[in-house]
Amino acid sequence: MSKKVLVISTSPRRGGNSDTLADAFIRGARESGNDVRKITLYDKAIGFCRGCLACQSTCRCVIRDDGDTTAQEMLTADVIAFATPIYYYGMCGQMKTLLDRANPLFPAPYAFRDIYLLSAAAEEGEHTADGAAAGLQGWVDCFEKARLAGTVFAGGVTAVGEIQGHPALQKAYEMGKHI
Repeated sequence: MSKKVLVISTSPRRGGNSDTLADAFIRGARESGNDVRKITLYDKAIGFCRGCLACQSTCRCVIRDDGDTTAQEMLTADVIAFATPIYYYGMCGQMKTLLDRANPLFPAPYAFRDIYLLSAAAEEGEHTADGAAAGLQGWVDCFEKARLAGTVFAGGVTAVGEIQGHPALQKAYEMGKHI
């Protein structure tokens, strides 16, 4: 059964290492016959959540920008994969801002069930991405029908393109293939 998959690359760098992980995940998901759409945030204008909570009654953000548009796309996806560089052992600011702006989804009839995290960092330690995973898990926990279904981490990559040949690319591909 084909799923509607949304991959959100939150990297501020076009073609960055986490963006390349996203592409590997996409390749696997498409090869399995899924309908896949990718959104990149490096060219989007996303303002900060104002905390007004109007979205809890309207299921839309009062700020009409790329954050609102992206949240509306998240609403109808069966699967969402977030790709982020790891900064200071956490997700990048663009990803956190988008998660905050996805607050209108909480009372809405969201379709997503499986959430994935794809991350890359200069640091190689096995716990490097734990902060990002915990932050995303906190967001997922607000959606009782959703779960954090898997994570892939590529450590030891800094400059754009350093991820080429990294085993995490194969893991991301396989994960996408088996969603």
